[in-house]
Amino acid sequence: MKKRGISPNAKKGGTVSGIVGRKAFAKISAVEGIRLTPEMKRRAAEFDRKGLSPEERRRAIIAAHRKG
Repeated sequence: MKKRGISPNAKKGGTVSGIVGRKAFAKISAVEGIRLTPEMKRRAAEFDRKGLSPEERRRAIIAAHRKG
């Protein structure tokens, strides 16, 4: 298992970035008053079931909200 530590960017004075999981994101969003709609939850479950990549997920979300 990979050890967690300070990222190379942090050592150089850059910004530290990371990935927030779905549960942690939901908790952060709840503080902001943001809730997932049932449609959004269904879409996320479908993405998981299909095993879509992050790029494929982004394209599907954009297509769902595209007008016209």
